[in-house]
Amino acid sequence: MRLLVLAVVIGVSVAGYAGRAQLQPAAIQALLVDNAWAPVAFVLAHIVVSLVFIPRTIMAVAAGLVFGLWAGIALTTIGAMAGSIAGFALVRYLHRGIFALDGERGLAWLALLKKRLDDGGWRGVALIRLVPILPHTPVNYAFGLTQVSMVDYLWGTLLGLLPMTVFWVDVGAAGTQVSWIEPTLVGLASLVASLLLPRALRWLRRQR
Repeated sequence: MRLLVLAVVIGVSVAGYAGRAQLQPAAIQALLVDNAWAPVAFVLAHIVVSLVFIPRTIMAVAAGLVFGLWAGIALTTIGAMAGSIAGFALVRYLHRGIFALDGERGLAWLALLKKRLDDGGWRGVALIRLVPILPHTPVNYAFGLTQVSMVDYLWGTLLGLLPMTVFWVDVGAAGTQVSWIEPTLVGLASLVASLLLPRALRWLRRQR
């Protein structure tokens, strides 16, 4: 059963990569605009995107285009969190007994990295999430291999994803609003938060 699930994820990922030209914010907007089920469809699509290595920034920009700034932030956050949980839980399920990092000499560095993530708690999750160059899907899967608790994973993921979520939804919303000042200020504030929050988290950790 686990091999079947893994095969489905790989197959959908390959299909998504092959059709990536159609996975653009404008194309998503055309599908969802004026659709009564658009919020539900968007969240479900976001979960799928989170599992198959498609950048979540596409969904965030599309949310800004379709739903505007504040509704877009809310729906993107819900979708990103749901997708993060799905990826984390999927690997926790598939992982049982397959990967034995601690006992492999060639993977000693990977075992050390895993231990640091295990010990990092929600602060470690948040710090990893705040690095904008790290792709969403592999990070979800990687944390599923650790011993980080679901509560720490959820809290750290929410704190880490929120700044760039606001920024990318802002990018989409600014394209459809006559007044661009409000979303731009929110986006700039999110960037500042993404720079200051890691330092604040490190300071809190030293106080323990």
